[in-house]
Amino acid sequence: MEPEHASVKGRREAGRPLPSHREVADELRTRIRTGVLRPGQRMPTQAKLAKEFGVERGAVRQALRILQSERLLTNVSKGSPATVAGRPGAAGLPVGPAAAPQPSMVGLPPRVTAAFAAEHVEVDALCLTAVSLTAAMGEPLRQIHAGELKPAKIDVRVLLPSRDIDLAFPTPVDGSPGGPLQRRWLAHRNAQGQVLRHNLLTLRSTHGIDVHVTFRALPFTPPVKLYLLNGAEALFAYYTVTRGEQTIDQEHLELYDAEGTRSLLFAFEEGAGPRDTTLVEQSRRWFDALWDTISSELVLTS
Repeated sequence: MEPEHASVKGRREAGRPLPSHREVADELRTRIRTGVLRPGQRMPTQAKLAKEFGVERGAVRQALRILQSERLLTNVSKGSPATVAGRPGAAGLPVGPAAAPQPSMVGLPPRVTAAFAAEHVEVDALCLTAVSLTAAMGEPLRQIHAGELKPAKIDVRVLLPSRDIDLAFPTPVDGSPGGPLQRRWLAHRNAQGQVLRHNLLTLRSTHGIDVHVTFRALPFTPPVKLYLLNGAEALFAYYTVTRGEQTIDQEHLELYDAEGTRSLLFAFEEGAGPRDTTLVEQSRRWFDALWDTISSELVLTS
């Protein structure tokens, strides 16, 4: 019996807690990096891994998707076993939490999909319009409808700017409040939120999943976007404000705005080191404090 296998077996026999999906991912990551599992090699089936680690298949799927997001595995699906990626981490390719930041529309979807392998999915988001989050939900929803992911419960909380404030951006350069720019942002915010809520709540009737989607309004314009996944991963990106020109409702405007979908997304994972763990914990506390104190009810209507 290999040492990794023996440690897991001994853990079960000693009556200690079963490994979490992140511990499963940690052990499989070690096997890949030490050459126990070689580039191009097929992984054991999910059933075999679940039996080896003494966990549910959902935990194994979530572990595999974490490794896929780190580019250590390919072909992760419900069917055939995943494959160890060719030369993982070679040529300076960073993996894991230290991976190079990517634009939100590129980096967010695979991490959200990995989070949906959990039995209880928890997604918290603070953003300007929820466009990146709505787009990132597309793949996990597809996999749920295809039977590849089967969460039992989904809780999504979203903090968005209130309609009752003068936004810091987007806003006219001349500082005039309201107007066509504010109306366009509000329509976009509401449309994205309604699509997100509808797509998730549909899972109640189609798959019997216990889904809750809640929005609350912030009394300020967020300078960053933040996503918390299952309370164990924090992703954030800066809204970088630029000056530009647009024509809205036949009115030419000079404006300050920020393109959130292109903002680089920085990832931090609980357990990836003291700094990462502390940042995730503080991000959870910050989000919960905003949710429980100064935010207010948000209704997605024009």
